[in-house]
Amino acid sequence: MKNAINDLNSLINSDDIGESLKSLSDRFPNSVIFSTSFSSEDQVIAHIILANRLPIKIFTLDTGRLFPETYSVWSRTNEGYNTTVDSYFPNATHIEKYVTEKGPNAFYNSVENRKECCFIRKVEPLKRALSNQSIWVTGLRAEHSQARQHLNTLEWDEGNSIVKYNPILHWTTDDVNSFIKANNIPYNSLHDKGFVSIGCAPCTRAILPGEDFRAGRWWWEDTTKKECGLHER
Repeated sequence: MKNAINDLNSLINSDDIGESLKSLSDRFPNSVIFSTSFSSEDQVIAHIILANRLPIKIFTLDTGRLFPETYSVWSRTNEGYNTTVDSYFPNATHIEKYVTEKGPNAFYNSVENRKECCFIRKVEPLKRALSNQSIWVTGLRAEHSQARQHLNTLEWDEGNSIVKYNPILHWTTDDVNSFIKANNIPYNSLHDKGFVSIGCAPCTRAILPGEDFRAGRWWWEDTTKKECGLHER
């Protein structure tokens, strides 16, 4: 797999993400897919894909507990780019069993409960979305967390058996915000209220001055456990 990654690196132009995405979609027709949570980072990549009319499928994971503001930016993205972002939902039987047996807010009670909720609402639907795809495009950035500072632009994701492409890995927050402003891209209004990393509503809060980027996610847990399982290595 290392040789395959090295081969794909020749298709990547760090100065032109649109060109890189086109090269990947040409190499893997109908097999490059982008996951969006409608974060600022993801809106940057969605704009590049949609403005250049690249043949890359865009999807999101609708956990059933997203913020109203997230649904709003989803709608504005569909309308503004005349597109349709595909949605993947949790398995109804699994989520019904979890909520019935443990309660709607069981994730506050233990890390195990929270990770089970994340698995049902995010990880399993993601595996369905990525099935039979070759390249998974993400909006991960090194600034997000300590763990993400060691990522590579192209990586092999063992859990999903797919190559992961992180095109804005080394962008700063200022880079992201400047690109959004320059291109008049719709973004989540919660970012203007101190929400930096936005996930499910019960598990996300605004961060305080001086707090870590991920401090607003699962804030009741130990700081070493700030992942939901989507990007675990």
